[in-house]
Amino acid sequence: MNTLVANLFGMAGASERHNLIVANLIAEFRAQFKSRPCKVYPSDMRVKIPATGLYTHPDVSVVCGEAEFEDDHRDTLLNPTLIVEVLSDSTEAYDRGKKFEHYRTLNSLSDYLLVAQDSASVEHYLRQPDHRWLLTPYKDLRSAIVVASADCTLPLTEIYDKVADLGGSLEA
Repeated sequence: MNTLVANLFGMAGASERHNLIVANLIAEFRAQFKSRPCKVYPSDMRVKIPATGLYTHPDVSVVCGEAEFEDDHRDTLLNPTLIVEVLSDSTEAYDRGKKFEHYRTLNSLSDYLLVAQDSASVEHYLRQPDHRWLLTPYKDLRSAIVVASADCTLPLTEIYDKVADLGGSLEA
């Protein structure tokens, strides 16, 4: 049943905005990880939440350190450090609610980013030492998200590069 739910929400055919945002994130992470022990994966990398048995396909997953996989196929990640979901009307409630509830059981997960595609808005959830989650919202294109667990900085201008109609064009 959990696999079925993940497959229902893991639909192909995302919007142009969604695809541009995901491509921008992967490019930005890749550029910053060249000399670091972190890897970035697109949505084809499945993530398993062992505590609940749920399998998901996050828009972007990052592992810092040695990646752990479910089996020798190396197609199901067990220890993401950071997960990014680009929100859409059909998945937003699930990404914010039940899916995040599952993700929070991953001991390896330290950061969860929810990225809007209809406005310049990113929510950064950061796991605290007492295992509570701290939310920091970003809505200013001049701001940047510091992801300490991956030793990187994500400027909102890079996340939303070439994504138009977010209250004005973001293209220079």
